[in-house]
Amino acid sequence: MFDYNSFTKAVIQANKELYGYINTHMTQADLQESSQIGFGGDKTLQIDIIAENIFIKYLSSFGDIFSEEIGEVSNNSNIKIIIDPLDGSHNFSSGLEYYGTSVAVKKNDKYIAGYVCNLATAVLIFREDEEVNKINILSEQYLGFYEIENPNIAIFERAYDYPSLTEKLKENSIKYRSPGAAALSLANARNYKFVLFAGKLREFDIAASLYINQELYIYQNDEFLIITKNYTDFILIKEIIKLF
Repeated sequence: MFDYNSFTKAVIQANKELYGYINTHMTQADLQESSQIGFGGDKTLQIDIIAENIFIKYLSSFGDIFSEEIGEVSNNSNIKIIIDPLDGSHNFSSGLEYYGTSVAVKKNDKYIAGYVCNLATAVLIFREDEEVNKINILSEQYLGFYEIENPNIAIFERAYDYPSLTEKLKENSIKYRSPGAAALSLANARNYKFVLFAGKLREFDIAASLYINQELYIYQNDEFLIITKNYTDFILIKEIIKLF
């Protein structure tokens, strides 16, 4: 049996250590590009490598690590742990406080847990089996889990690459933001009209959030991912993207 309790504690400790490093030990050198190209194809900052090493330290004993920066670290386990050690790294390096981490757990090719942490607010949202929770990683106190009942703002990650689609959203009077941290946006889909993620859909970006929001309306093809809690919004945005 997978030990949810021990794993969750390890995820909290990894995020807490990274939070502490960012807020007390980080230097300008950590924001410089390394010589490494991440497994996901993006240029890697020094802070990406530091964050990844922290997560490997805490989580590698639970199974195989599959990370955005180095790819797979094999322990020959039936448990695969998919991590994005710094979601929204461009936001982070620019001082925009919307960035975090993402961890998903897969057992025998089936997702069994998902964790997304907002490192700017120190809040971790996670799902173990059937229960979704929020916890403050610093105090380790559980937080009230509430939803905005009638959100009027949507999220469109990578909107800058789809000008014709943004025009279509404008025609339908849909207000949206494009904050630049896919896992954070997707994980909090309950509080938005919808979350639309466009472009290359990588497991690091979406796995944890898909598990967290599995009971919501979800549509995914090769280029788009939609998550929303309202069926009417789901049909509307699904019909709009079919034109592209």
